[in-house]
Formats: sequence, C-alpha cells, structure tokens
Amino acid sequence: MGPLELLSHPVRMRILHAFRGRDTLTTAELGTLLPDVSKAMLYRHVDTLASAGILEVAEERRVRGAVERHYRLQPARTVAANVEALESLSPDDHRQVFATAMTVLIAEFNAYLDREHADPVADLVGYRQHGMWLTHEELAELEAELRQVILPRLANQPTPERGRYLLSPIIFPAEAPTGENG
Repeated sequence: MGPLELLSHPVRMRILHAFRGRDTLTTAELGTLLPDVSKAMLYRHVDTLASAGILEVAEERRVRGAVERHYRLQPARTVAANVEALESLSPDDHRQVFATAMTVLIAEFNAYLDREHADPVADLVGYRQHGMWLTHEELAELEAELRQVILPRLANQPTPERGRYLLSPIIFPAEAPTGENG
C-alpha cells in the first residue's frame, strides 16, 4: 500500500490524530477515543498502520488470557510517508487528500459536539477564515512564525488542567496573483 493510500483513509487519520500528544495507546483505548468506529474496523486499521511501520508495538501484556498491545506512533515514519506522497501527488490526488482531511476534521468536530457537556463558546472553539495578501517570502515567514508558536506547545504533557485540542491550520492561495494570466 502506497503512502497516499495508507494515510488518506479517514479512520487511519483519526487513529493518528488520537496518538498526538500521547505516548502509547491500546486498541481498547483507541476505541474509547473513537467510539463511532467499530471494533473490527479499528483493529483492521491499527494492524494496517502497524504493518506499515507507522505504529509500533511498545509493550505487550497478558490480560485475561489475551495479549494486549500498547502501540506507539512513529512520527518520523508518518512524516516520511507524507513527504514521499506529497512529492508525487496529482491535482486529483490533492483533492482526495484534502477531502479526507476535511472528513476527519468533521468527524472529530461531531465527536466533540456529541459530548454531554460540549460548550463551543466556553471551550473557545474557532473556525474562521482570513484572506491575506502575501508574497511568497511573507508566506514562508508566516509559516515559520506559526511553527515557533505551535511547536513548543506540541511538547506539552497531559495534566489535570490541560484539555486536548486539535489545531488544523489550512492555507492555500485563494486566487492567482494579479500578474498571472489564467
């Protein structure tokens, strides 16, 4: 299975998102985090990700006669697969990957809203779009500044005071530069 096919499935993407900011998870713990995904589907996709080296077995324990596996995300393998896939994507492939990303985002947002005490105002939920006029250099500078702000927070460990949030920056040209004909 190629990197595009491997990482462009909504359930596999949600599994990867569930691991962000966590050391290890069992399939049962993933099931708790993704209650709308059937157990059989979850096991199948975890196996696919493990077979591809995206997840690794960090520990195995015997629990009531069964083997419980604790999986760990291999971020370097995920990034390598993404870079490899991006280098060969056609415009239609980009459409598919973007649609998958949006499907995952919608599923995660619906899971949030389905919680008993979901409060978008109190939880500072945001979904805004801003139009900006940027040169290529200004765009690169903006992305570097965002990385400076975001990367240190990715290292935060869970505490009773911290809630887990998803941040999904999306940026693309809204229209061709005025000097382009098209």
